[in-house]
Order: sequence, then C-alpha cells, then structure tokens
Amino acid sequence: MPESVLLHELISTAAQRAPEAVALSWQQSSATYAELADAVQRCAHGLVDCGLERTERVGIYLEKRWETVVTSFGAPAAGGVFVPLNPLLKAEQVVFILRDCDVRVLVTSPERLALLAPVLGDCPSLRHVVLTQASATPVVLPAGVALSTWAELLDAPMRAGHRVIDTDVVSILYTSGTTGKPKGVVLSHRNMVAGAKSVASYLDNRPTDTLLAALPLSFDAGFSQLTTAFHSGARVVLLNYLMPRDVLKAMEREKVTGLTAVPPLYIQLSALEWPAAINENLRY
Repeated sequence: MPESVLLHELISTAAQRAPEAVALSWQQSSATYAELADAVQRCAHGLVDCGLERTERVGIYLEKRWETVVTSFGAPAAGGVFVPLNPLLKAEQVVFILRDCDVRVLVTSPERLALLAPVLGDCPSLRHVVLTQASATPVVLPAGVALSTWAELLDAPMRAGHRVIDTDVVSILYTSGTTGKPKGVVLSHRNMVAGAKSVASYLDNRPTDTLLAALPLSFDAGFSQLTTAFHSGARVVLLNYLMPRDVLKAMEREKVTGLTAVPPLYIQLSALEWPAAINENLRY
C-alpha cells in the first residue's frame, strides 16, 4: 500500500485499504472512505472547472459539515490552497482574510453569503462563490464574480488537477487576531501529512478509533482531528456544539475513543458529571 505524501492522499490511501469503513459522521449522516474519496475528486474537478489555477486560494466559510471537509481536501487535490475561516468571524473579519490572501473561490452557505454580500466588493481577487445549496432569495454579487451551487460543482466534467509536490503550499491557517490583525500561517503538504503521522503514532490511533472534532477546523489542532483519523483509517464525528454538555452527550452517543480540546473547554467539562458509558470507550 503506498504511503500518503500529499494531503488529499490521506483519504485516497485509506479508501484503498478499507473502502467501506466509515470515515466521517455529521448530524444524522455518515460517509465511507470510498464515498469521501469520490466526493473529494469531484470537488477537485469542479474547482478546476471554475478556473482555479495552481496554488490559488479557496476560502471555506462554513461550520463543521460535509462540504467543509470535502472542500478542505478537494482544493489541494485540484492543486489549490484551502483557507478555512472560523465560522464565528464577522463579515469584516472574513473579508480581511479573503483580501489578505487573494481568495479566488469562496465556499459558503446562503445564510453566510447574505452577511458577506455587502462587503465582497472589497475582495478584488474573488472570482467564484459556491453555495451549499441554492439561495431562496436573489443573490447580488460584485461584477465578475460567478455563482454556483455545491451540486453543480460536484457535477462538473472531469478535469485533471494541477501538478503538486509535497513542498507546495496546501493551506493558510489564520491566527485569531486577538492582539492585532490575523496573520496567515503557510503550511505545505509535507507539514500537514508529517504532522498527521506523528500525532497518530504517539496517540496510537487505529482504524477502530472514533475521534470527536469539537474544535474549529480553522484551528490547527481542530483540523488535525481529520488528518490524524484519515491517516489511521479511523472515523471522525463533526460536532458544532452550543454547550459543554453537548460534547459529553456526543462522546456517549458516538462511543468516542479520542477527545482533543483546549484548556477552557476542559475546565468546563471537568465541572460536569460525565456519563459512565463514556469510560467504556474513551482511550484518551
């Protein structure tokens, strides 16, 4: 079995090993590694069909959901660079990042686009917006910006992605900007794949694991839940929680074996009574 070298190969390699294994769960849905790998390739074809050139940026302004994960790996498969945006950011903060790194394609929802539309004119590099579904209200975009839906993106004709090597840029993750303007941290395919292999090694991740993605995917430790799981052939559960108790409920319901969080969340979780069933599965 070949080793993963590029980011999107974490999924395709796992799909070769165990195509029917569940890779991703969100809300009431799940997808196998074969289904995820197919969606990533179709997303890549669609982005190239949109005119995405090698190393051009694809912004993702969504909560944790199917389209977020597929685009995060589909953009690199097309030869582009994915830029995940924290879904809690305000319109002005989002536009700052889109402009700062010259995002060409933006993937978002109709609801989020409604918040961004009045200020998207400040993003001169933007050429295409992809919506998770058709908007119920008319969408007015700046001149020269095309609009399509997720279904149309995935139905685009097959087009080969641009050539990529492991030292090419794969993502730009932005800092929170709490002490100034957000800064873009540039990561290569080698950075992210080596990180996934390292973390999976010391946590002893395995195909039987279920990891809970509770942290934002725009945060390195949050996105690492995807890369670590996919390298190991494990399952990831996407969680958009409102209260800390929602995390415990998800851990019990999904039989989570691995939880990664930050100190503020752990402080909140430690103050709650944990369901006894969590201990039947949780390894770390």
